[in-house]
Amino acid sequence: MSARECTRNADGTWRPGYVAAALVFAIGMAGTTLPTPLYGLYQEQLGFSELMVTVVFAVYAVAVITVLLVAGNYSDESGRRPVLLCALGLSAASAGCFLLEGGLPLLFAGRLLSGCAAGLLSGAATAAVIELAAPGQRARAGFAATAANMGGLGCGPLLSGVLAQYTPWPLTLPFWVHLGLVALACGITWFLPETVAAPKRRPRLRPQGLSVPAEVRGVFLPASLAAFAGFALLGLFTAVAPSFASHTLGVHNLAVSGAVVFSVFLASTAGQSLSRRIGARLALPVGCGILVVGLLLVASSLIAESLLLLVLGALCGGTGQGLAFRAALTLISDAAPARHRGGTISAFFVVAYGGISLPVVGVGALATWLGLRQAGLIFAGCVMLLAAGAGTYAARRLPREPDLQPGPPPTTSSRS
Repeated sequence: MSARECTRNADGTWRPGYVAAALVFAIGMAGTTLPTPLYGLYQEQLGFSELMVTVVFAVYAVAVITVLLVAGNYSDESGRRPVLLCALGLSAASAGCFLLEGGLPLLFAGRLLSGCAAGLLSGAATAAVIELAAPGQRARAGFAATAANMGGLGCGPLLSGVLAQYTPWPLTLPFWVHLGLVALACGITWFLPETVAAPKRRPRLRPQGLSVPAEVRGVFLPASLAAFAGFALLGLFTAVAPSFASHTLGVHNLAVSGAVVFSVFLASTAGQSLSRRIGARLALPVGCGILVVGLLLVASSLIAESLLLLVLGALCGGTGQGLAFRAALTLISDAAPARHRGGTISAFFVVAYGGISLPVVGVGALATWLGLRQAGLIFAGCVMLLAAGAGTYAARRLPREPDLQPGPPPTTSSRS
């Protein structure tokens, strides 16, 4: 890490900057997708259905949404560091639930705690990364925040898939490794500078609901709809794709299943890197269009029973999701007042995580009635229509004022 990516204390010493905060963000988010390739093993061990897999997954998303609604703006008052440390503690507790292997109740508890951790991280870590950047580093910090989010989510299933496939402890070693990474992240967080100017020691916890400042409402609707559609694709891959690869394609290698899920998040990160080059206002509808193509490929893979088409769908859909997600976050962050940025970003993530939960549970329910293939086709068709509608709306209705032109989220004194 270079000096430019660090922050100087009043005593002249250097402390970690936005790159270190992004690493903490990535480690925390990796823990939330760690169980993805392992659901098949849990199904064999505990004997539950495909619907139960999606319900277990949805418990995580519901926890994320609840925390965002109740405490999404908490770090704006209490400070970023305390909230990050609390999130990491919840992540460690989640890993502990999986290590105890106590059946379905502990599985639910682990996902619930993981969702609470992700809810706290989504707002506080994004703000911390951007706020720790110098004015000239804001573009890179904006990318670092979104890349840490998606990259962390992608690395979780890749790590657990490899460890589960090639070590003798498939259901324990991934979580022990994650606990070690969480300990590292806690150490880094302890040395991060606090970016909230005057954090309150005991701020009151005030549920905020979906509070969106008037300045943001013009861009919030198309941006949040695009995020909902993109996160629905991510939910499909993190909850259902491993089962489809195993039951329909005959792919039983957990490392391959983890790599397939990783590919969609890798493509999302690549799409985010392209967003600023073409401009946030253009990237939003273009990303939605590419997302539609990706969903067409996913639907084709279901019909043709082709792993290649599934991977191509993951890469194409992930790229579109990344383009739209980065553009949406940039537009919303640019329009939000500094004092409400954390809460506004949290409201945006509430809608996004609605996309990662509700449609996926629908797929699980339909799969028990129509089968996984038919459920996936219905899902793909519905999300394609939503993405196409969001992209069309964004292309025609987004304002063209300078403050909505491409660029990284502004800072108060740091973060997103």
